[in-house]
Amino acid sequence: MALLSVKDVCVGYGGFMLLDGIDLNIERHERVCLLGRNGSGKTTLMKLINGEMAPDSGSVSRSLGVATARLDQEIPAGVAGTVIDIVTSGLGARGRLLADYHHAGALLAEAPGDDPRLMGRLERLGRQLDAENGWEVHRQVDLVIARMGLPAEAGFATLSTGLKRRTLLARALVSGPDILMLDEPTNHLDIDAIAWLENFLAAYAGTIVIVTHDRLLVQKLASRIIEIDRGRLLDWQCDYPTFLKRKQESLENEEAQNRLFDKKLTVEEAWLRRGVKARRTRDQGRVNMLLKMRAKRRLRQEQAGGVKMTLQEGRRSGNLVMAAENLGYAVPGKPLVRDLTTVVLRQDRVGVIGPNGCGKTTLLRLLLGELEPQQGRVRLGSNLEVTYFDQLRDQLDPEKTVFDNVAGGNDTVTVNGRPQHVVGYLQKFLFAPERARTRVKSLSGGERCRLLLARLFTRPANVLVLDEPTNDLDIETLELLEELLLEFKGTLLLVSHDRAFLNNVVTSTLVFGGDGRIEEYVGGYDDWLRQKQAAPAADKPAAKPAARPRTPALKMSFREERELESLPALLEKLEAEKKNLLSSLADPAFYRGGSGDVAAANSRLQELEKELHDAYGRWEFLEERKALALAAAGKKAT
Repeated sequence: MALLSVKDVCVGYGGFMLLDGIDLNIERHERVCLLGRNGSGKTTLMKLINGEMAPDSGSVSRSLGVATARLDQEIPAGVAGTVIDIVTSGLGARGRLLADYHHAGALLAEAPGDDPRLMGRLERLGRQLDAENGWEVHRQVDLVIARMGLPAEAGFATLSTGLKRRTLLARALVSGPDILMLDEPTNHLDIDAIAWLENFLAAYAGTIVIVTHDRLLVQKLASRIIEIDRGRLLDWQCDYPTFLKRKQESLENEEAQNRLFDKKLTVEEAWLRRGVKARRTRDQGRVNMLLKMRAKRRLRQEQAGGVKMTLQEGRRSGNLVMAAENLGYAVPGKPLVRDLTTVVLRQDRVGVIGPNGCGKTTLLRLLLGELEPQQGRVRLGSNLEVTYFDQLRDQLDPEKTVFDNVAGGNDTVTVNGRPQHVVGYLQKFLFAPERARTRVKSLSGGERCRLLLARLFTRPANVLVLDEPTNDLDIETLELLEELLLEFKGTLLLVSHDRAFLNNVVTSTLVFGGDGRIEEYVGGYDDWLRQKQAAPAADKPAAKPAARPRTPALKMSFREERELESLPALLEKLEAEKKNLLSSLADPAFYRGGSGDVAAANSRLQELEKELHDAYGRWEFLEERKALALAAAGKKAT
């Protein structure tokens, strides 16, 4: 018997049917992934399953005694207490015992000596846990809190948005329901926490219903995919790679059938317009068939349009975008960046990986010159036009409308040299005209993300800096953003916990390894894992009677070797352009062309001087590094 059944359920908003006569059975031990565009009804369906809302029509029924728990995409109002109180709140009497035991232990740890009263209370609570068989649950709670990186005694109201969502995720996980429903559970989790969650859910004994944009999580977990498309449920009893193939075939078949139907409808409409008298029974039957075809065509819901994003590429930057030498930065009691030397060249796509709070955003600010390093230096290349996407969406004014956040008081925006009306431009990012007048504070997470992309893509750029751009985006929009970034001719710095996104976009990764150390790897997330696992055990420091200070490695990185090889050709090209430009400026005939040409030539000459200065400086630095590396290698060989 199914754990849960949904029969002929309809849910509508303002005349629009979000769910239109859907049926669904969920069985024990299934791992169901809900897919669909932002706003298609995935969260609504989960609320129906969890009993948080009633359908307009139809029924939702559960087997007797079936328990459910749901992690919402948004933080609900009215949640209060400490982290341990909230995490254990779904466990009933045992949960209250566990919270009391934890509080007593924390008080005892802070007491100056052994407090007999606290010791007695801790022992009494321990005996009660014995009686309630609560120690296994206690171990599970401690494990989840530790893996989520949660401060158990902190007040919920004092936490950041990310920690609040992690606390609510921990509550859903430890309650162990028959049906566990998770709405975007990987948002605000770092890669280590996502990998742990993936393994936890893979071993989970109950039924899982999950909404996520993390394609690797779907690929590992899903045994069944339910897609919400134009108010209908499409049930795919297969894994994710098979779903992608079958979905494409289904869309192609639907398009072919619609073309045939539309062609037949056109023929029948032409027949009627020719004025055939419809009094005879045979002709009247044809008219009736035409009327039915018209009704069927009106009821057809077209496939939802996709986001039409375009990037405004700025002028060409210099070959060197940024170079960091022995970079260091720390906050009190914690080094964030230590002894980092790296180079970013034009058209590099660099991913940044690391746990929450390790300093990824700080690293971006250092590399962009927004933050002064405490050690070392950063050199920026020429002609940089930087566009920055911040993970907190702080560039959006929540009190202003969607329209005003993009236009800044204007009616048009300029994209690739062409003016566009703001409403038309926003429609490309799936904002309907009436939605353009909505205040940002009422938008969903996915809508805010699309809006920030729309705002940023009105500005020309040759350096894109994206800090967690994938949170809340549906998979189709994610894939489009990937294609856009792959076609981008500028330079990309990307902070992301989306493993598939990193694999598909970046050419190298900077990985925080702890204590401020940052290692550089070629390729994306999977490439980093392979290189990390292939690293010899000898890399681990051996125990020695007397520790010696660690000296920085002198070996050149792959990128530095590649850059050094390319510099002579670049210098030759720049020198040739400079020579030709000087020759033109020395010719009196050149000045007959107008003052605009002369000004442009002088401006380009100044740019060339700076580019040559940077390129020669970098060439000298790398040649010195190469000489030191060769000397060190020769010394080691002898």
